[in-house]
Amino acid sequence: MRDIQKVLDLWGAWAASDSNRIDYSSIAAGFKGLLPYTSKARPQCCDDDGLIIESCLARLRKRSHYDYELLVAHYVLRVSKRGMAKRHKKCEKQIRIEMQLAEGFVEGCLSMLDLRLEMDPIVCVENHKKSTSAVRIF
Repeated sequence: MRDIQKVLDLWGAWAASDSNRIDYSSIAAGFKGLLPYTSKARPQCCDDDGLIIESCLARLRKRSHYDYELLVAHYVLRVSKRGMAKRHKKCEKQIRIEMQLAEGFVEGCLSMLDLRLEMDPIVCVENHKKSTSAVRIF
């Protein structure tokens, strides 16, 4: 089982990099490349994995453009969930729920494709491990 947030984080770094042919720029095309990229490089997935995840996101975009935009804003453009909540005039909890639904859709698409990704050794989580935040100690 894959940790979909890690998968999407690696995809987001890949999509934000200039090495792919898909443009997610948040600024006007005329200004792209004028200023050097100053933040540290994020770990990213390979091109094959990026294209597979991109195909899942294309399916999400057909189903719900809003959900697609949430994932791109958070994982590619690095907009915080709180920032998205303010922009959409919703509470942060609602944005988190909507993102979980969109992440679940992408995870389902990847599951249905039944493909092995090169990032699997990094992003796979064992089924029997539970998150420490989900376990209550009495």
